[in-house]
Amino acid sequence: MANKDATITTNRRRFLGSLASGAAAVSLATLPSLHLQAAQNNFIDNADDADAWFNKVKGKHRMIFDAPKPHDVLPFAWPKVFLLTNGATGTPEKDCGVVVVLRHSAICYAFGSDTWEKYKLGELMEAEDPKTKKPSTRNPFWKPQKGDFTVPGLGEVQIGINELQASGVMFCVCNVAMTVFSTVAGGMMNMDPADVMKDWKANLLPGIQVVPSGVWAVGRAQEHGCKYCFAG
Repeated sequence: MANKDATITTNRRRFLGSLASGAAAVSLATLPSLHLQAAQNNFIDNADDADAWFNKVKGKHRMIFDAPKPHDVLPFAWPKVFLLTNGATGTPEKDCGVVVVLRHSAICYAFGSDTWEKYKLGELMEAEDPKTKKPSTRNPFWKPQKGDFTVPGLGEVQIGINELQASGVMFCVCNVAMTVFSTVAGGMMNMDPADVMKDWKANLLPGIQVVPSGVWAVGRAQEHGCKYCFAG
């Protein structure tokens, strides 16, 4: 049993190392054939809904924030800064269109804290808790408590996903990354990847749109007039 656990841990570290370094591309061909077929069908099912979702992007000033990794608080701080500084220069929130694309290992922020704890997403996605600086066992950006996030010179900032959504920020999550990481999580936990994927989708946060892929969404957002900003 110890050898098996050690092997799983080693394989996970190698996988995460490859993702982090960019030295190896994760191919969909490595996924189980049945899971891949289900994923391909799901990409098709999601496409029409996702395209319609992008029609909701409104406003004079539009920005897409591309979040491929957790990157501390930045995927959430930059949208807030965009809204604050537009407000300061005469453009209210209602006239700003903001899309955040959660892709690759940043997809963890699309799920509730129960999912983080069950699948150890903080370790799997290398996402730290901003307070403890350790792999998070919760989604720190969903309904944060008062005083959770402060910035020198700015004081307390409201950068929770729910708070940003209330300001009109739109969030979407990459289905390809969900497919890949649910397969990895399933292998680590001896679970059927299809069951993991089903569980993850059932526990998506309210208002987050599943899109066929993150790069697809980055392109669609720009087609709808959004300028590009890397959220890192």
